[in-house]
Amino acid sequence: MNVLAVEPYYSGSHRAFLKGLARHSAHEIIPVKLNYKGWKWRMHGDSVTLAEMTKNIPDDIDLLLSSSMMNLPAFIALTNPRFAHTPKIMYMHDNQFTRPIPNGEQRDMTYCYINYLSMLVADKLIFSSQFHLEDLLQALPGFLDHFPGDKHYVTVDEIRAKSVVLYPGLDLSYFNNHPDTRASNARPVIVWNQRWQFDRNPAMFFRVLNRLNDIDIAFDLILAGDSKHDKPEEFTKAWQRFGDQIRHFGYVDDKESYSKLLHSGDIVVSTASYEFFCVSIMEAIYCGCHPLVPSTLHYPELIPESLHNPLLHSKVLYEDEDELFYLLKNLLTNKSKALPKNSLQSINKHLDWRVRSLEFDALFEEVVNS
Repeated sequence: MNVLAVEPYYSGSHRAFLKGLARHSAHEIIPVKLNYKGWKWRMHGDSVTLAEMTKNIPDDIDLLLSSSMMNLPAFIALTNPRFAHTPKIMYMHDNQFTRPIPNGEQRDMTYCYINYLSMLVADKLIFSSQFHLEDLLQALPGFLDHFPGDKHYVTVDEIRAKSVVLYPGLDLSYFNNHPDTRASNARPVIVWNQRWQFDRNPAMFFRVLNRLNDIDIAFDLILAGDSKHDKPEEFTKAWQRFGDQIRHFGYVDDKESYSKLLHSGDIVVSTASYEFFCVSIMEAIYCGCHPLVPSTLHYPELIPESLHNPLLHSKVLYEDEDELFYLLKNLLTNKSKALPKNSLQSINKHLDWRVRSLEFDALFEEVVNS
């Protein structure tokens, strides 16, 4: 089967997903992709460019796979009649209805409407987590309230009916190539390996670290993750305050170096105020970092319930900033124990691409044959 994978925003999790799928799928994944520069233009206007690019693909296409950054109706119209009757799947990495908006900005409903029309045009929608699906479905009626005429509330049920949840795959086998080195740490190492942006709430993360530092709790830091965007000021202040405790500062281009950093960490922390599926946190867990993550968002569905509050080890899910402080304090002072690595790896072994690709392939075949 030939699958045309159209990605106007080939960066970060979008790029990792497409590369992993192409590597592990039994089907032929034919990518048409643009880089991540200027996401609004990529979503709003680059269907013209993408449509032009498909003219260079002679293959017969059995399935069209697009991402949630795609203006699917525009693309179908611009390539008409080639893909008019081709089955269409949209992978919902994110959505424009509920994504956090920086202070001082307002949500532009134009991009919500592009998402909305694209979801209606697609034959099947794949969401990255159950939390993501439910969050969007709850937001849709409020969006439709903005319509001056018929509200089309029935489309919420139509979107729900065509939606499934399939977690993205992870390239976990690569991380088996490197040994754990955390036993040689002079001080416990806390890892931040997410994007350096406001929706990951670094302000809360560093407030907790400052409180720990104020009472002379010893720790070192790995501050990795995507730092190519405008950095929140908290990271600059952290460099000034924790400079001699920081083992790494900034984005890690080399996958081997990144893996080695994760294998040296003791604890990975997420203070995200919003996210749909955090690949980097799941990678750190697999490498043996005890996670401290919010009890909201997608984490309760990803972390087995038996590990939410284990009897002999530290909790994984925290309710608020104060609880995160106390959980970290207890781990750093050995008043509580981190989960053993075999327990941590049981959290996400099923997310390996060698497993996930089978489910994606089965869904592709189901949609094409329906």
